Amino acid sequence: MQERGEGGRRQPYMGQMRLFADDSPAEDWSIPRALIIREPWASMIVLGTKRWELRGTATTVRGPIAIAAGGTGTIIGVCNVVDVRGPLSIEEYADSWTLRGGAAEPNPPVLPYVRTYAWVLADPRPVSPRVPYHHPNGAVIWVKLPMDVQEGLRMALQRC
Repeated sequence: MQERGEGGRRQPYMGQMRLFADDSPAEDWSIPRALIIREPWASMIVLGTKRWELRGTATTVRGPIAIAAGGTGTIIGVCNVVDVRGPLSIEEYADSWTLRGGAAEPNPPVLPYVRTYAWVLADPRPVSPRVPYHHPNGAVIWVKLPMDVQEGLRMALQRC
């Protein structure tokens, strides 16, 4: 659970993802949302080669999330959102190419958004088999995962 500090502000996520700790009951486990990311970037995140997801807005979400491969209707892994950096300067953006998956850059580099934020991801873990979910109309960034999908995700993670 995310703790709140002074003024109700979220505190940074400081711990490791604890999906199956022996001292916590299975019913306490949940990942209620999935971040929708197009391929090949979704796979790069769950394999650990992409640690920053760039977006045009910040997020207050911290802790474990599922990664949904856009257009596939499947969840391919999980990770933690541990921080948000930004808005990034052009220098910070240019220096972060390895954190963004090592994509080739135009010279000079160009920010992808007017205000570019890096969602910092950690503790990636792929799932096998992929977990199907229903993608509702209008979902662009996040998808709420119903309990049956969360249970399927939990079981897939236990098999990995």
